[in-house]
Amino acid sequence: MNTRVGRRSFLKSSIAAGASLGLGAATQGKAVAEAKGPAHFKISLAEWSFHRTLQSGKMSNLDFPVVAKRDFDIDCVEYVNQFFMDKANDAAYLKELKQRCSDHGVTSGLIMCDGEGHLGAPDEAERTKAVENHYKWVEAAKFLGCHSIRVNAHSSGSPEEQQKLAADGLHRLSEFGARHGMNVIVENHGGLSSNGKWLSGVIKTVGLQNCGTLPDFGNFRVSPAETYDRYIGVRELMPFAKGVSAKSHAFDAAGNETEIDYLKMMKIVLDAGYHGYVGIEWEGGQPGEAEGTKLTKQLLERVREQLAQ
Repeated sequence: MNTRVGRRSFLKSSIAAGASLGLGAATQGKAVAEAKGPAHFKISLAEWSFHRTLQSGKMSNLDFPVVAKRDFDIDCVEYVNQFFMDKANDAAYLKELKQRCSDHGVTSGLIMCDGEGHLGAPDEAERTKAVENHYKWVEAAKFLGCHSIRVNAHSSGSPEEQQKLAADGLHRLSEFGARHGMNVIVENHGGLSSNGKWLSGVIKTVGLQNCGTLPDFGNFRVSPAETYDRYIGVRELMPFAKGVSAKSHAFDAAGNETEIDYLKMMKIVLDAGYHGYVGIEWEGGQPGEAEGTKLTKQLLERVREQLAQ
C-alpha cells in the first residue's frame, strides 16, 4: 500500500469523528467556568516534564499518556514532537497512541512543535518551507483530538521586521490550521518571543481567531543580558491564551516554587477569564522528574483551593 495515500485516507476518515474536539481551550474553559466557578482550572501534563526519562529510553511517547493517568491522575497530556519526530505521518502509530489515550481515559491537548524551521525566517522560501513543515503536525494533532499545536516565532532583523515576518508565517499556518479546526499557539520561548509586548503584537498582527498564545511562567529570558518581567509578560499574553504552561524548577520546604509566585501568577491567569487546562512543565534537576511533577501538581491544587476561598 502507498503509505502516504493510506495515511491521508486514514486521517481524513477520522476528522469528522473528532471535529468536536477541535475547539480552542478558551472556548472550552468558558463552559468549565460556568459549571465550576471563577477559581476553576484543570491540570494537564506537558511531556517535557519527563524529557530526561524519554531521552534515556526508559519511557516512550506511547507510554506517556499511561504514565500521566496511572502515576499522577492527570487526564490531559501535551506532547512534544521531538519524542515522535518521525511518526507524524505514521497512521498506525497515531492510531496506537490514540487508542492508549482512550483506554486510559486521557485527552490529547496539544503538540509542542520544534525543529521544523523558523516561521519568521527572512528568506521567503525558507519561511514557506517552515510553514509547510508544520502541516503534518496540524493533521496529526487533529487526528489525536488536540485543540492546538504550539509553535515558535523565531526570526531575525529589527524587532519591527521580525514582528512582520513572524506574523506572516503564523498567518499562513493558522489559515491551514483553521481548515482543520486547529489552533496555532505561540509560546514565549526565548528571544523576542519572551517579550510579552512584542509577542502580543505579533498575534494582533496575525488577526486570526485560531492564532493565540501559550503563556509560560518561566520563559522570559530575552537575551543573556535581558529578562522580561514574568508577571507583566503573562498578563500581556493571557488575552490570547488557548493554554497555559506552569513551568517549575525548584521547591522550598513549604512546597512553593522558589522563583515563581504561583498564587500571584494564577490570579493573573484567572482574572483574564481563562479556565482551561494549565499544563505542568517540570524542568528542574532535583528532585527527580516524577517528584517534581507531583510537587507542581500539589502546588497548583493548593493555589486553586486558596483562590476559591
